[in-house]
Amino acid sequence: MAEDKPSWKEYPMAATIHSPGSATDQNTGDWKSMRPVRDSSKCDKCGICWIFCPDAALYMTEEGFYEVDLYHCKGCGICAHECRKEAITMVEEGE
Repeated sequence: MAEDKPSWKEYPMAATIHSPGSATDQNTGDWKSMRPVRDSSKCDKCGICWIFCPDAALYMTEEGFYEVDLYHCKGCGICAHECRKEAITMVEEGE
C-alpha cells in the first residue's frame, strides 16, 4: 500500500551524489570508445564544437583552436556532427 512507503524525502542520499561544481573531479573520459580528432587545416576556430559539447570537454588553446580534454570527453560525437567545416572526425579510442 502506498501509505506504507516512505516519502521521497525519507530515502537516504545516493552514494553517487557529488557536491556542486565537482564534475571536473570525475574522470568521465574512460567511458568512451570513440574520440574526436581535429584537423587543424580545416578548422576555422569558430567554436561551434565548444558550444555544442554537452560535457564542456573542450578548451581553447593559445592559438585559438579548441582541443579536447580526453579526461572528460565521453566520445558522443556531437562536436564532429556540428562542425560545419568537417574538421573533426571520430576515431576508435585505440587509434
